[in-house]
This record gives sequence, C-alpha cells and structure tokens, in this order.
Amino acid sequence: MNQAYYALLTVQAFFSDRLDNRKDRGATAVEYGLMVGLIAVVIIAVVITLGTELKGIFNNVGVELKKATAASS
Repeated sequence: MNQAYYALLTVQAFFSDRLDNRKDRGATAVEYGLMVGLIAVVIIAVVITLGTELKGIFNNVGVELKKATAASS
C-alpha cells in the first residue's frame, strides 16, 4: 500500500514540477520582451539626441578637409 502511495506522490511531484516550469517560462518571455522594448527606446533616444551633434561634427570635418585639399593644391 505504501508503495502505491509513494508512486502517486512521485507522479504528482513530477507533473507539478513540469507545470511550474512552464509558468516560469512564460513570465520570463514577457520579462525579456519588456527589456528588449526598453533597450530599443533607450537606443532611439540616444540616436535622436546625438544625431544632430554627430551631423555637426561630420560637417566640420568635411569643411576642414576641403580647406586642407584647397590649400595643398
């Protein structure tokens, strides 16, 4: 009788463990999705903020290169 009881406990523990892991996987996927979304927002904000500054820097480099090639010609 005890063997049947322990077998049922083992089966119950096995399935309980399998079902609990599936719940964690779903929550983990949602958490990763939120993190990816937040990272995308941060990247977009940085690109917008630094984009105009970088454009100015590259324009200055272009002007200086034109001056240097005109002076050497």
